[in-house]
Amino acid sequence: MTVTYPRKFQNVLGAREILKRVVCDREIHLITLNRYRYSEQRSCKDLTEVIEQLNGQPPELVRDLSHHISDEARHAMWLTDLLIDLGSNVGTPLGTSYIDEFDRLLDKDTYDPKRNLEDGVIAALAAINITEKRGCEYFSAHIHALKQAPQTEENIKIRETIEKILPEEAGHVRWGNRWLAQIADKSPEHRQKVEQAKLKYAAIEQAAFESGMDITLGAELRGVANLVEVANTMPLWQRPQYLMERLPQTLLAPELQFTRIQAAQKAWQRDPQMFIEKFVPMFLNGIQGRENNRKKTTV
Repeated sequence: MTVTYPRKFQNVLGAREILKRVVCDREIHLITLNRYRYSEQRSCKDLTEVIEQLNGQPPELVRDLSHHISDEARHAMWLTDLLIDLGSNVGTPLGTSYIDEFDRLLDKDTYDPKRNLEDGVIAALAAINITEKRGCEYFSAHIHALKQAPQTEENIKIRETIEKILPEEAGHVRWGNRWLAQIADKSPEHRQKVEQAKLKYAAIEQAAFESGMDITLGAELRGVANLVEVANTMPLWQRPQYLMERLPQTLLAPELQFTRIQAAQKAWQRDPQMFIEKFVPMFLNGIQGRENNRKKTTV
């Protein structure tokens, strides 16, 4: 089977590059940890909904998902304890939600096991698998960045917490791979369905991931391009309806506008000079322009 992995942010920044910067700024570091906490907590709810949709069939998958929920709840508990010990916020993170955007981009008719049990199971497993891969990528990069950072008591405590979570997240990826492989081995038709689902949910995950990272000028148009990429993984007759249902919110992106205002206000309050010298050029040029400029200065 084809192996799908999450792509870099705008094909420029990888997880290690991003986390290297994150751990150097305590405020952003704590915000990132709270986003981890929220994602782990929210996944319990989403996995519970999948179990309810399955309605007991197949029982082996229901059992595995129940164990999965237990793991995610434990991860959320560890991260909540960590953040409270560090005196940090454990409220709902501000800005565009990766999970909400992922849900918005889902094709509910395909994803719902009540409509077609087998197709719904394949869709659910493919969606869970690609999001778990992203989690593993970022937890691994976070640990690497913390090992390179000053070995303060706080950084060590954060690293030890993430090191407890990563092996279980890696186990979730292996579990998903096994389930998808077992279904694909049933017949050529099943293999085609699994491959198509993996491509589709990888595109959805990438679009959701980038929407939560990109606040620079032109983000709305890049969001539309990502939306078209998702639609292109679907049969031709499904694409127009899918695009028309999601295009208005992608173009208007009210949550994105709110996030931009908040980011600008925070950048100004922290350091007006940095706001003028770094934030404004980054916003105008986008991440691609910033990285190109950085590479030119290092040549």
